Amino acid sequence: MIAVSNKNKATAKKKLSGADGFDEYYSALFGARWQGLKEALLQEPHYAEWKAGKKSYFLDSGSVRAALSLPLDNAKKILDLCAAPGGKTLVLSSLMLKDAQLYSNERSFDRSKRLERVCDEHLTDEIRKRVTISCSDGAKWCKKEVEAYDRILLDAPCSSERHVLQDAKYLNEWSPSRIKMLAMEQWALLSSAYRLLKPNGFLLYSTCALSKSENDDVVEKVFKKFDDAVLIPVKEKAELEEQCAPFCSVALPEIEKTAYGCHVLPDKQNGAGPLYFALISKRARE
Repeated sequence: MIAVSNKNKATAKKKLSGADGFDEYYSALFGARWQGLKEALLQEPHYAEWKAGKKSYFLDSGSVRAALSLPLDNAKKILDLCAAPGGKTLVLSSLMLKDAQLYSNERSFDRSKRLERVCDEHLTDEIRKRVTISCSDGAKWCKKEVEAYDRILLDAPCSSERHVLQDAKYLNEWSPSRIKMLAMEQWALLSSAYRLLKPNGFLLYSTCALSKSENDDVVEKVFKKFDDAVLIPVKEKAELEEQCAPFCSVALPEIEKTAYGCHVLPDKQNGAGPLYFALISKRARE
């Protein structure tokens, strides 16, 4: 379990903003660990080379571990709901069954075009034919179909503190209100994804955020809202490394368990992460 300190009352009531507010907010969450974690976030991520077919793609090794944690056995219809820039789509499409179809969606038109280029440039022609790219709002997807997918990956938009720290403009504009806004957006996406999931299917929720508000707290709502939701333990690292060996030779990072999922944090994992993920299943009706 990740050890974090409780927010004191003064920090909770204070209006935080900018670089100083950012530091104070995450210091309250991570305590003495924060300075080391912050320094790790300012360094280069730990990249993994994924060989999907035509050429290699480099992505955070924490992202590889997260994508691998979605079981693909017997899955014929797979959805990557917020797929750009495309690294996790490459992982899923490389490992899916030969008769499976992957639907990769991105709501931003520009980002969906980037996703399309990534798939065109990296996947073999045979696999690329079984990957459909779309541009749509995943939070509204459940209005056009329900219980349609065997497996769903939701890598939700998030605070992405690594990028905030490395960009003075975003750091100066930071405030906790952004976390609250993103958590609402994440829940809209996750509740939609859950409605799209078939009974006995698996849904993996992930973010590259540090805050519990965007991670465990969002996942917890699934179990409060849906009485057929089941929390599933993720596979061990050794099993996942064996599974991905034909495509990626890098050692996968270790995880730190949380109440509902797990976290890969860069201060302990050679720069990998941050990457939070949790695996959920939908119980079949009797």
